Amino acid sequence: MSDSVAEHIAALHDADWGIREDAALALGTLGDPRGISPLIQALNDSDRAVRQAAISSLTKLGQAAVEPLGMALEDPNLIVQESAASILVHIADHRVVDPLMTALLSPNWIVRMYAAQALGRLTVPQAIDTLILLLQDKVKAVRDAAITALQAMREQAVPRLLDTLAHQDWSVRLRTVEALAILKPRTAVPALLDRLHQEPDTAVRQDIIRALGEIGDASAVRPLLALLHDPRVKTQVIDALGKLGDPAPIPALIDIVQDLTPQDYEDRVSACTDRRYQEELPVAIAAVHALARLGVPDTLPVLIQALRLTPIRSEAAKALILFGKAAVPSLIQMLKTEQDENIRYHVKETLAQLGWRPGQIRLA
Repeated sequence: MSDSVAEHIAALHDADWGIREDAALALGTLGDPRGISPLIQALNDSDRAVRQAAISSLTKLGQAAVEPLGMALEDPNLIVQESAASILVHIADHRVVDPLMTALLSPNWIVRMYAAQALGRLTVPQAIDTLILLLQDKVKAVRDAAITALQAMREQAVPRLLDTLAHQDWSVRLRTVEALAILKPRTAVPALLDRLHQEPDTAVRQDIIRALGEIGDASAVRPLLALLHDPRVKTQVIDALGKLGDPAPIPALIDIVQDLTPQDYEDRVSACTDRRYQEELPVAIAAVHALARLGVPDTLPVLIQALRLTPIRSEAAKALILFGKAAVPSLIQMLKTEQDENIRYHVKETLAQLGWRPGQIRLA
């Protein structure tokens, strides 16, 4: 009586890659554990289609393949390591936590990335410290995988991240703040505000402010308002205030927009050589967007008037789109009376983005 499993295992060594591919797929369909070790060896096949077939079958074999795949993470062949790690993202269980923890520190970034994904899926708290370390990884895909894994363990991860806010390395502090901005824990707000006043590095301060905006806790409004005078973080403060939803900053934001004098920018060399374009205009642009996000009807005339300010006209148009359909009547009225063709163009484009078409009396 023939043994089809043994036949397919033997076929994995055939000279024809198509036969090897079919054999690898068949072993997954048969589901016999005897196929696991040969399939792991096939992860190093010279043909990509065979390797993909082996990955598919090992994934299909599931729990029976977990421990052998954990051992394959230490295989001297990097392709085998990468493939084993990619499979474990989908089928890993706590039997392979230790090899996955070791794989987090692999010199191969693909292995590190998959190991982080697998440990995040398993929610392994003992991996948190190493995952925080991976926030400094030189490869963005690894950093992203670490952040996603930390999100899956946010209850345990947040206290560790808060401890790292005072790390001596500014780049560690920076990545920690970026992670908190993604996790958005309200419990982090007091620590972030405290760090904001102690932090010597401007880039980290800017990211703390961004994180406070992302978290969205109104307790940050007053401390951020106090920083509006600081030119190093002013743009970030305005952006964060727009996200916090509190109307307290509105008078200051209106002043910023109305203080912009277009004549100051006429006949000047533009952005790449003129510091004023780089320092003052971003502040005004941030202010119109913040006003739009806050969405208070009384601020609509300020945004409409900003369309007349040449340096920020296009950004004012974007802000009005963000403000929403409540801006349509005022824009239609402006279109009826405005003579400047450039302003009319931006008004019509804004109306079109808001769903208005010529001939309509009002939006449905």
